[in-house]
Amino acid sequence: MADGDGLGEATAAAASPPAPAPGLSPPLGWWERLRAGLAGTGASLWFVAGLGLLYALRVPLRLCENLAAVTVFLNSLTPKFYVALTGTSSLISGLIFIFEWWYFHKHGTSFIEQVSVSHLRPLMGGTEGSISEAGSPSSSRESETSRQNLSECKVWRNPLNLFRGAEYRRYTWVTGKEPLTYYDMNLSAQDHQTFFTCDTDFLRPSDTVMQKAWRERNPPARIKAAYQALELNNDCATAYVLLAEEEATTIVDAERLFKQALKAGETIYRRSQQCQHQSPQHEAQLRRDTNVLVYIKRRLAMCARKLGRIREAVKIMRDLMKEFPPLTMLNIHENLLESLLELQAYADVQAVLAKYDDISLPKSAAICYTAALLKTRTVSDKFSPETASRRGLSTAEINAVEAIHRAVEFNPHVPKYLLEMKSLILPPEHILKRGDSEAIAYAFFHLQHWKRIEGALNLLQCTWEGTFHHVSVYPKKELPFFIHFTAGLCSSTAMIALLTHQFPEIMGVFAKAVLGFLCLQPAPSVFEENTQDLKSEALGLSSG
Repeated sequence: MADGDGLGEATAAAASPPAPAPGLSPPLGWWERLRAGLAGTGASLWFVAGLGLLYALRVPLRLCENLAAVTVFLNSLTPKFYVALTGTSSLISGLIFIFEWWYFHKHGTSFIEQVSVSHLRPLMGGTEGSISEAGSPSSSRESETSRQNLSECKVWRNPLNLFRGAEYRRYTWVTGKEPLTYYDMNLSAQDHQTFFTCDTDFLRPSDTVMQKAWRERNPPARIKAAYQALELNNDCATAYVLLAEEEATTIVDAERLFKQALKAGETIYRRSQQCQHQSPQHEAQLRRDTNVLVYIKRRLAMCARKLGRIREAVKIMRDLMKEFPPLTMLNIHENLLESLLELQAYADVQAVLAKYDDISLPKSAAICYTAALLKTRTVSDKFSPETASRRGLSTAEINAVEAIHRAVEFNPHVPKYLLEMKSLILPPEHILKRGDSEAIAYAFFHLQHWKRIEGALNLLQCTWEGTFHHVSVYPKKELPFFIHFTAGLCSSTAMIALLTHQFPEIMGVFAKAVLGFLCLQPAPSVFEENTQDLKSEALGLSSG
């Protein structure tokens, strides 16, 4: 079971083969070379070339005669035509605006923008950015964008997810109901295939069986496949992982199987280290074996935490964070925070927060509410709403209140679970950042830490009740550009239709002048005639 937040995004990059060196790049075909040349040429040169071609073909295409005919046709149109044209445009743009507004409120994105990015951009060559070299500025910008996308990810792996066999199954035994949704388990299946498999699995029969096992949706079929893999290879680490997660009925049994997996995983990891530079396939296999080893050690630390050996769990987690610093996106520090809070090592908790509570890293309810808990701890035992209303808040109390405000702003669902206004349920394997599922997962493990500190929940309740709103509007959704565009288009065309209906002569002359200017062939006789008629009417009205 792949553990770690943002596992789909994090391991997708880890599972992909490394980019070839510039000197070993495969030769491009004629079509790729042509598109690369077109993409590298300045747009201004192509624009000038197009104008030159149009000028050269002006006589064969009879452009001047056609423009003159179009101008005569436009000048012969009546104001009623412009009223109908602008009214129809206003109606169509209004319908588009209403549809865009409905689609945005239902799906959270613009329909026109989504269609443009998904279907039109590939046709225009928008996906050919991979041609750029690895050291080019464009590739660095792409890597920066990928890091931003990782930080903006919303659905993450729950870093404190329970064991399926030893914990989730107990709920099924008691109630006869499944504690996990199909969507949650489907996400886990995708994590398993990304995290525990690689392209070279077909070379090893046991890994081939496990590759099929991770795709199985039926738990007995997965367990049976794990035993088949062990018959083929007694040192198949991923088979022990699956059995520890899903077959073990107690934490003690799960820990025993994870220790067997650790012994096998370390052997495979050392073997992969020796062969990692031989080919890209060996490097991919090393990444997979690294993922398996980190996962096993992390779950062993969680077993030690659940069995009361908390200092041992803290040591394993600290060693993991030192040995594999690139895997910080797995949020092992959230497991470490919870274990340190259980030890009441608040100075160590503050040190971890100082390292990971950074603006460049993805936030979580665990980070925000743990920071609020530490500031609340210094003032909560002596805090009283009546006293605070008489003398005002001290500096420490203001800092605690601001920390609670920051936490509530990040996830407003947590206080109801911490204050036991909502019943807790088993946390899911995946959480939605800033959502109710993240609040359940946080409160399920951290409620005891808030209760341990005297007055902490009281200060949370007083602060939360003063700022609570039933409908959370954070974060605010920005309206897409096309909603503003269609709204402006609808309003402008409706205004033009109204003006054309009220002042047909003036708007008709204005429209003919503009269209004649755009066509580069104005009809001065007709324009002057209409202008002279308007002047005569104005003089007649003034004399009358």
